[in-house]
Amino acid sequence: MAKADGEITIKKYANRRLYNTGTSTYVTLEDLAKMVKKGEDFVVQDAKSGEDITHSVLTQIIFEQESKTGNTLLPISFLRQLIGYYGDQMQMVVPSFLEHSMKAFTEQQSQMREQVTRAFGDNPLSKNLQMPIQLMEEQVKRNTEMFHQAMQMFSPFVAGQQPAKESRKAEAKDIDDLKEQLRSLQNKLDNL
Repeated sequence: MAKADGEITIKKYANRRLYNTGTSTYVTLEDLAKMVKKGEDFVVQDAKSGEDITHSVLTQIIFEQESKTGNTLLPISFLRQLIGYYGDQMQMVVPSFLEHSMKAFTEQQSQMREQVTRAFGDNPLSKNLQMPIQLMEEQVKRNTEMFHQAMQMFSPFVAGQQPAKESRKAEAKDIDDLKEQLRSLQNKLDNL
């Protein structure tokens, strides 16, 4: 996709076709997914009303990616929690929390890649290491748990909430587990 000067506008027509006004070409949801991955910013407008429908189109892209690849990014437990926040008093906090969490995750991912590249250089071995991926998966699990705990702090009367003392013990155990994983990773790096 060629990037037009200024903002990229995608028009969605009644027949569900998407038209990139910058390149004067019809595009698919897959094309838009590629644009997102490249970091190209765009706005999707309903061709008839001019309404901004970017959110719903991006949601469609996520739905397609989740259903066709078999490699889902959104676990069922997360989806259930997310749905539970619609109409809840915490609904307004969730988007900003998720945005900040994704930003932190992206920064951690970049740092991990840099560390692996520094340790092993840019070679096939460094690209196929499973340990960094496992560490990232563990980080995602911890972030999800932290999200759940944070939401419980704002909603203290949620059923099944752990008392503060038990919560602190669980957090301390998580930190100890993370330290052990880091020691294990460092030992593996040293052995290589």
